[in-house]
Amino acid sequence: MYEYISGKIAQITPAYAIIENNGIGYFLNISLFTYEALKDKSEVRLFVHEHIREDAYSLYGFAETRERELFQMLISVSGIGANTARMMLSSMSPDELQIAISTENVNQIKSIKGIGLKTAQRLIVELKDKIGKASDGQNILMPQDNTKAEEALSALVMLGFSKAPSQKTIDKILKDNPNSKVEEIIKLALKML
Repeated sequence: MYEYISGKIAQITPAYAIIENNGIGYFLNISLFTYEALKDKSEVRLFVHEHIREDAYSLYGFAETRERELFQMLISVSGIGANTARMMLSSMSPDELQIAISTENVNQIKSIKGIGLKTAQRLIVELKDKIGKASDGQNILMPQDNTKAEEALSALVMLGFSKAPSQKTIDKILKDNPNSKVEEIIKLALKML
């Protein structure tokens, strides 16, 4: 029913945003990916997914239509509810999640809180073809050389940093500087973490 809601951010946390539009405050559940896109803004437009159950009526907001489409694909899989899908999109960016599904990376999907082996396998089986069709024509960066990222991540984890934030930082560094050496990646990540 709702396509998007535009307005001022009345309140924002990593889990939700309250958007004020014409004197009405809309409570929208958001992912960390959307939070990162919104946190420095005062006026926003969030694309909406209405989630209606017998006991609840919830709105989920997304900074991009692509993230909303991926969320809708995720909740179409048996065993994955709206909150689990939001957790998945908070743990990985839409691009990372699409790559993990299309490359059948069960371990990466399984590393998300609340996702077990069977759910990860079911997710890949049900969405691999859909993800491939949805990503046609979109520029998704496929990892060319994972060994640099894996070595840098391993080093950061051994230094005591948490795996998920370290992975996101490394991915950002490699996106900006794809030819970085492992040492450079680690040095930049240490400054950013």
